[in-house]
Amino acid sequence: MRAIGYDCDVLVIGGGIVGLSTAHAISRAAPGTRVTVLEKEPGPARHQTGRNSGVIHSGVYYRPGSLKARYAVRGSAEMIKFCAEYGVPHAVTGKLIVATDRAELPRLHALAQRGRENGIAVRELGPAQITEYEPEVTGLAAIRVGSTGTCDFTAVARRLGEASGAELRYGAQVVRIDRRADRGVAVRTARGDVVRGRVLVNCAGLHCDEIARLTGDEPEVRVVPFRGEYYELARHDLVRGLVYPVPDPAFPFLGVHLTRGLDGSVHVGPNAVPALAREGYGWGVVRPREAAATVAWPGARRLARRHWRHGVGELHRSLSKRAFVAEVRRLLPAVEPRDLVRATPASAPRPSGGTAPWWTTSSSGGPRARSTC
Repeated sequence: MRAIGYDCDVLVIGGGIVGLSTAHAISRAAPGTRVTVLEKEPGPARHQTGRNSGVIHSGVYYRPGSLKARYAVRGSAEMIKFCAEYGVPHAVTGKLIVATDRAELPRLHALAQRGRENGIAVRELGPAQITEYEPEVTGLAAIRVGSTGTCDFTAVARRLGEASGAELRYGAQVVRIDRRADRGVAVRTARGDVVRGRVLVNCAGLHCDEIARLTGDEPEVRVVPFRGEYYELARHDLVRGLVYPVPDPAFPFLGVHLTRGLDGSVHVGPNAVPALAREGYGWGVVRPREAAATVAWPGARRLARRHWRHGVGELHRSLSKRAFVAEVRRLLPAVEPRDLVRATPASAPRPSGGTAPWWTTSSSGGPRARSTC
């Protein structure tokens, strides 16, 4: 029988932070392994990795002992170490989670307890102590999470790719995958190139479910796109660091928060609104086939039924600046409408701007994962 010629040992699809960190981890765990990364864009981190809020989350939100909690706590420390080692811009500023309503106080206290159980240093603050950190922010109480920081995730992804030693092929959109037992995989790109590997790893982000179907699998989840809309704060001096509301456990997003980026700019948001395309970073980006597939998916409709009240509020703030300002004033009373300038998709800063739109949901409508901003 003719021997199969492999171009690589491991073929990774996706050049975001997940794909490039996978390539990096493989090269460190098994030196000599030939790794090839295929990315459809002309460079790394063009979607979710480069369009998130740039926050290095501490893990305070996650159930103690869960994988999310363990990975977040450990990952936060490793991310800061990586940035320092490779000269990636970053800052450990800490953040405030602020309760502005009495009904939020029990949830705030529970977050503090959860943080401590996760091994995170958490300090509980009263109203006067809040102003020591953020003079313009008001609240009934807050917790300060000192290990939270920000970094340039695009630069992180780039350095991961460089350090991995992998072959990075940009502009290589995967259109076909041939998977055969004991014979690895053969992947065809839109340019007609064929790449053969012993093992394939799917790190395709917004298109991971589509890539899974190309392999012959039928995943239990699908990507349902959401877009985060931000404003930029013209008066940067109003906010010193990171300020978050107490999250509502009934709603799958963190709510409108204040994020000071590495460049000193402050972004306020997001409104989490449905996107009309997987890569729909503005209302003007519409791909009818993708939008129709989202509407037709039963899990998306169940998700909408479960959270429609919150969804209406998000859409209202998307269409009404007055409503958005009112939401921001819960944390930052001094803000005026003229202080907020809408951050367009093209100008959304990396890493402190708009989030990439994605949400995975099962056919039963239960959320499985989300982009955290």
